[in-house]
Amino acid sequence: MPLVDSLPDWAIPLILLAATAVAAFLVHALVFGVLRRAVRRSRTPVDDALTERACGPARWLLVAFALQGVLPHVTLAPRIYEPLVHLLRLVVIASVGWLVAALLRVAEDIVAHRYRLDVADNLGARTVQTQFRVLRRIAGVAVVILTAGVMLMTFEGIRQLGTTLLASAGVVGLMIGMAARPLFANLIAGVQIALTQPIRLDDVVIVEGEWGRIEEIRSTYVVVAIWDDRRLIVPLSRFIEQPFENWTRTRADLLGTVFLHVDYTLPVEEARAELKRILDASSCWDRRAWAVQVTDSGRETMELRCLVSAGNSSDAWELRCEVREKMIAWLQRGHPDSLPRRRVEGATFGGAD
Repeated sequence: MPLVDSLPDWAIPLILLAATAVAAFLVHALVFGVLRRAVRRSRTPVDDALTERACGPARWLLVAFALQGVLPHVTLAPRIYEPLVHLLRLVVIASVGWLVAALLRVAEDIVAHRYRLDVADNLGARTVQTQFRVLRRIAGVAVVILTAGVMLMTFEGIRQLGTTLLASAGVVGLMIGMAARPLFANLIAGVQIALTQPIRLDDVVIVEGEWGRIEEIRSTYVVVAIWDDRRLIVPLSRFIEQPFENWTRTRADLLGTVFLHVDYTLPVEEARAELKRILDASSCWDRRAWAVQVTDSGRETMELRCLVSAGNSSDAWELRCEVREKMIAWLQRGHPDSLPRRRVEGATFGGAD
């Protein structure tokens, strides 16, 4: 062909390699397009998660394998051939590591679908998801480190440097250990949390004086969603080394309290009846427990504790606010004289004008 004959010798192999890469991309798009149509008809989430997570690494693996199959049949200068072979080897290693990490994410998606958190009693689901997510993230860090190490060892200079460093491994290991101590401390804390579970996903906790929910447990830190939409980032080791409050450690349902300071003239039995009426009308009360008790008495007021129960922390918060508002409204409406007040007694002095 005249057009081919007019091309330089080095251009033909490069065009062949480029055409091979394009063909591999097209084959990948065709295969995964068919797979996506097939999994849409399936009711299980496993194939959907597997198809989406494996799409990226499979693309580059297919391209690298296709180019490696074509390279022995083309003629390239050594200064081009050897770096290209090395590059394809790096792509394969990185893609395999990416694929392993993707399979770990697929397993996490399956667990999240099997053990859902959006149910009333989600203690068991939180236990399983917490263990799996923490261990999956630790395994993900290990995969990244191993993949990077294997890729670096393909470079001749890096292998020689590694051999040299083995002679002073004690000093180097000590230096690396000191520099990476916070990282390893948090990774070890992650394993402890996965096994002992002082916290779980969706637990209600008070950390650093803030009330919130455990939103994420990463490999080295925890994200706590504060009630006002802020996010508190806490190192994992903080939950192992320092005390904190966990409101949902053993069960999701909670007891809540509302304290009222009222005058001694308030009839407690009427307050007890009013609380029962408020709870009966509330959708947040789980009908497990309630009480009105005088828990303290001061010089000017007595303290009433209204005890209520709810199925989860959100309902407990809403119920406490509802009880507080309606009990105050009941006091204002029916017993205004029983609101907190200060008594002042004055002496009367008599005498002749």
